[in-house]
Amino acid sequence: MKFIFSFLLGFIILFANDISEFDDEFKDKTEVFDPLSRYNRAMTNVNDFLYENLLNPTLKGYNYIIPQPAREAVDNFFDNLMFPVRFVNNVLQLKFKEAGEETLRFVANTIIGFGGLTDGAKYYNLQRHDEDFGQTLGFWGVGSGFHIVLPLVGPYNLRDLLGFWGDYFVNPITFVDPQASSNGIKIYQKLNNISLDVDAYDRLKKDAVDLYPFLRDAYEQRRNYLIKE
Repeated sequence: MKFIFSFLLGFIILFANDISEFDDEFKDKTEVFDPLSRYNRAMTNVNDFLYENLLNPTLKGYNYIIPQPAREAVDNFFDNLMFPVRFVNNVLQLKFKEAGEETLRFVANTIIGFGGLTDGAKYYNLQRHDEDFGQTLGFWGVGSGFHIVLPLVGPYNLRDLLGFWGDYFVNPITFVDPQASSNGIKIYQKLNNISLDVDAYDRLKKDAVDLYPFLRDAYEQRRNYLIKE
């Protein structure tokens, strides 16, 4: 069972982090520290194969069964639940105005958004400010370290691996007992999120001449962009 959770979570982490936004940040060419490039290239091909032949068909089947309004309501609910992650990291980056707006947004979505099922905050023009521990470490000057593609997990750098564990202990779903239920909820959260734009990954890679360096550079440049904004 743990293997299955790890397997699905790997795809999710690899492809869920706002793939559709990659194009916007894939502009500034930067050097990537990549001493594991041969291994990373092989693992990227494995992950790509499994995505196209396992995750993509599964998500299209899910979309056929579950109507989009229901999937959007689920996504809104989980987005509201992730308030602590965004709030803590905004504070740690001294973005107090954004942290305050996040708090108001959480209150609005919880009260008039029926527990977060709808985006009640939009009526007050309250914006979401996504921040995570990887960005917080980058904000305070921690370098990205080497790039690595984890088996069944996907592209990361050393800084974001450390940040992942920071977010893990702020995420309220982490504390659901038993652990198997916590993992299952996290997997479903991400699968549902990806289902809202299931073709985003194919659009991203359609112009890639060489998939591994394309995804590597897109990942690193996007993370740098998010840290600087």
